[in-house]
Amino acid sequence: MRFSNFFGLFATALAMGLLGGGFVTAAHATPVDGGLGLQEAVTPVMHDVIAFHSMLLWIISAIVLFVLLLLIVVMVRFNSRANPTPSKTTHNTLLEVAWTVLPVMILVAIAIPSFRLLYKQVVIPEAELTVKAVGYQWYWGYEYPDNGDISLISNMVEDADLEPGQPRLLAADEAMVVPVDTTVRVIVTSADVIHAFAVPQFGVKIDAVPGRLNETWFRAEKTGMYYGQCSELCGTRHAFMPINVKVVSKEEFQAWAEQQQADAGSDGKVKLAQAADAR
Repeated sequence: MRFSNFFGLFATALAMGLLGGGFVTAAHATPVDGGLGLQEAVTPVMHDVIAFHSMLLWIISAIVLFVLLLLIVVMVRFNSRANPTPSKTTHNTLLEVAWTVLPVMILVAIAIPSFRLLYKQVVIPEAELTVKAVGYQWYWGYEYPDNGDISLISNMVEDADLEPGQPRLLAADEAMVVPVDTTVRVIVTSADVIHAFAVPQFGVKIDAVPGRLNETWFRAEKTGMYYGQCSELCGTRHAFMPINVKVVSKEEFQAWAEQQQADAGSDGKVKLAQAADAR
């Protein structure tokens, strides 16, 4: 392959990569086939994740272009024909200081926003709602200790039962329901093996470890259904553990919680009556 052809292909690939960064701002609200870039951010943390990702993309692209330019200069100016008598210089103090100081400055510039983002993710603000997510092989359970101990079991909707608009392998029969514009603390654990609770549009991913309580948080800015998956290999049906989070208005959430409590009370009365009849 001629050098000009190689350079043309490389430049095209680099341009596509840079354009790919633009798709971050034109993200999809839900996962789509062939999607490029991150999904639409709907929480403050995810907005910061996307901003950090975009910043890194430009830094990395600048470094790639700089290194490519150096390689081209070396190939053109210092090949055997253009430079038959090579220099025997072994040290250059200015260059050695430059290639030490500049990378340090770049790493510091990356580290500062990185640590800020990490702090924002792990330090949980005062929560207005707490939900416990429990991973099982291979489904999720959700509990609401602040709302009368509501509990739900969430399984994947099989292909034959999918309704129009439900994404394959991502739709679940029950969703974690939360109110919009509310700080939600999610306590995450597992009943068997290690799972991971992950919702890309929230910027949330945390391991569910048996015998241990981890916690994360989010504050959804828009109503809608948001999808995630177990993100830790947990057995043969690992790929079939979707996570659905339904964000509704505060009034809708209150009505939903009251209905869940009423249904739970009715179920309890039925079970007590059945137990009495059995005696």
